[in-house]
Amino acid sequence: MEVSVSNLEVCNLAYTGKFEELKKCVLSDRAQASRTDQDHRTALHWACSAGHANIVQFLLDVGAEVDLKDDASWTPLHIAASAGREEIVRSLISKGAQLNSVNQNGCTPLHYAASKNQYEIALLLLENGADPNATDKLESTPLHRASAKGNYRLIQLLLKQSASTNIQDSEGNTALHLACDEERVEAAKLLVEHGASIYIENKEEKTPLQIAKGGLGALLRRIVEG
Repeated sequence: MEVSVSNLEVCNLAYTGKFEELKKCVLSDRAQASRTDQDHRTALHWACSAGHANIVQFLLDVGAEVDLKDDASWTPLHIAASAGREEIVRSLISKGAQLNSVNQNGCTPLHYAASKNQYEIALLLLENGADPNATDKLESTPLHRASAKGNYRLIQLLLKQSASTNIQDSEGNTALHLACDEERVEAAKLLVEHGASIYIENKEEKTPLQIAKGGLGALLRRIVEG
């Protein structure tokens, strides 16, 4: 059975990776490259989703709009970053994709790379100007995301790229609160070594120290007190 994700043929071809058919379709009518379907997605969105780098490159070369947002305000770059498509992320960036574009949740592509532990993609985004301190609608930064998941190398990367350790989200939590709550011991140690405060209170008037379970609190206090 044919896979159908879209009410547009060109989008289905992009998703299923039928390059030759898609090429024929687009070259006979260039407008096909920019047509939007029921989800306000173009063929480029769908090719990014499925990971067809050759189709993405072709669509970009024929002038497909790189930053068009779908009905949830996801750009092709959001999709590629979230799905872990490193080669596609490179192609989109080379065509000038907006790195700090936000979707309906206020998330940038870096938020997804951080939470899904896509290290190489996060590095690409940051090296090309993504904001490490961008906040979403819950006032969470990529560092909050990476810390909650215990994505150690990504936390290192964000800190190296000037991510601020003490930004509080809408609940008053810092990245360290989240790391302590999820018992991410190595992440919590790393954050404290880079200036995260163990004394900031969240909206429940709890500090990371009070949230820390087991021996983690004592360990963090030892790091701070030297």
